[in-house]
Amino acid sequence: MHLCECGSPLLVRYDLQQVKASFQREALQSRSHSLWRYEELLPIDDPEGVVSLGENMTPLLALEKLGQELGVPRLFLKDEGALPTGTFKARGAAIGVSRAKELGVSILVMPTNGNAGGAWAAYCAAAGIQAVIVMPESAPVMNWKECTLAGASLYLVNGLISDAGKIVARAISEYGWYDASTLKEPYRIEGKKTMGLELIEQLGWRVPDVILYPTGGGVGIIGIYKVIKELQEIGQLDGRLPRMVAVQSTGCAPIVKAWEQGKSESEFWENAHTAAFGITVPKALGDFLVLEAIYETEGCAIAVDDKEILEAQRQLASRQGLLVCPEGAATLCAAARLAQTGWIKKEDEVVLFNTGTGLKYPETVEANPEVLEPEDSLPG
Repeated sequence: MHLCECGSPLLVRYDLQQVKASFQREALQSRSHSLWRYEELLPIDDPEGVVSLGENMTPLLALEKLGQELGVPRLFLKDEGALPTGTFKARGAAIGVSRAKELGVSILVMPTNGNAGGAWAAYCAAAGIQAVIVMPESAPVMNWKECTLAGASLYLVNGLISDAGKIVARAISEYGWYDASTLKEPYRIEGKKTMGLELIEQLGWRVPDVILYPTGGGVGIIGIYKVIKELQEIGQLDGRLPRMVAVQSTGCAPIVKAWEQGKSESEFWENAHTAAFGITVPKALGDFLVLEAIYETEGCAIAVDDKEILEAQRQLASRQGLLVCPEGAATLCAAARLAQTGWIKKEDEVVLFNTGTGLKYPETVEANPEVLEPEDSLPG
């Protein structure tokens, strides 16, 4: 377990003066269009030994129709569903598994709400590492299947991710397996922060005014904030910060409650439940880091309900042609609400993060097409 003696997460630190001397934007032009292009700010000793499934730079898409309708004409969506395994979890798995391989790990174990398990199982298969995955029984069935197909040892728990975490902790104590739980190893963040690196490069080496991110464990916000500070320190960004918005569901909103109360840590959220299953995290180990990023950037935290989320998922598909996951759809709801209150202004450049493809969540979409007989004609 990679934790401080006090029980808090450890973060990877770099010799940023050395990075400043070696990092050149011009050098990126000859590198692959993947997260590995940022090698100076990644914790990998041997780039030749990385575990890759073909990670690509994900698109930054203008939401012109919805932006005009919401009064936010400069509205964009960064679509992480284009990555291997269909979610942003591939970023953390690519770096985390590559580092585990360098450390000689043979078996790793983790609790997950689903997508992280699928991603880590896939990358472990490529690395020759045995993955042991524990997830809630209520997780999307597709997540069960991708773990099993990748050869992971999969176990379901009649409970939440917090219950899965307790089972994993007991296994680590008994067997000494490598702990790949969120923020209990420091390398997943380094993969997630490449979302911020890509976004900044895609915007011409600047930050937007507002970033909205669906927040469960919060590693995405922590990573993006971390890399912005790193880029500022090496002289690649000015001192301006985007306002970071943590988006949660009303069925599980511990970060929102803590922010509303001005606290530095959250409380365990009882009876957590939401259609946006990936953000069903009753208590995040790194909650204080998420809240720090929100406070330091003058951001906010907002909760939206499942009905709004599923309607936003439909709007993104029908208005923009984008089939996003419920977690990603939640950010559109939040942007609409913040635009209505004036917190997001008309001139703001706003970026939503969709963390996965909606194809992994068929149960969130209702479809009742009419069935025709071969001799039937289509209605005019």
